[in-house]
Amino acid sequence: MYEVYMVKMGDSMESIATSHDIHVDELRKINGLFSPNEVVVGSLLVVPVMGKRNYQYYTVKKGDSIYEIAKKYGIDYNLLLQLNGLDKDDYIYPNQSLMLPAEGIEFYLVKENETLQDILRKKKISADDLIKNNDKIYLREGQLLQFLKS
Repeated sequence: MYEVYMVKMGDSMESIATSHDIHVDELRKINGLFSPNEVVVGSLLVVPVMGKRNYQYYTVKKGDSIYEIAKKYGIDYNLLLQLNGLDKDDYIYPNQSLMLPAEGIEFYLVKENETLQDILRKKKISADDLIKNNDKIYLREGQLLQFLKS
């Protein structure tokens, strides 16, 4: 999951990467920036949402497909697309980084007209556990929820 970060006075790619627990090269790749002086005060960067380190990175290899990666890691295909801001028709390329759920973390995409009770029953978790692992719960179709695997 990602958020937008506005560059502040005194920021550098290195300081922004460090504060978001990401390697500077990865931050550059995510934002398509490769020159040494690429950040300017007020510019916007896409950064991974930090907190409990609920994800890991996978580097795409030649011949990989989203479907095969999802199958290999036991992740729903549509979830993997959503996690990485991809559409089903998007291509992936060797050396591209994809976010995957970390070991012991599960992500869930809310379906149309799904209620909190539906999700709690389906995933066999308590409301407290769901709330503890999610900053905001809107229960809108396509919202990404996270929780510890049982």
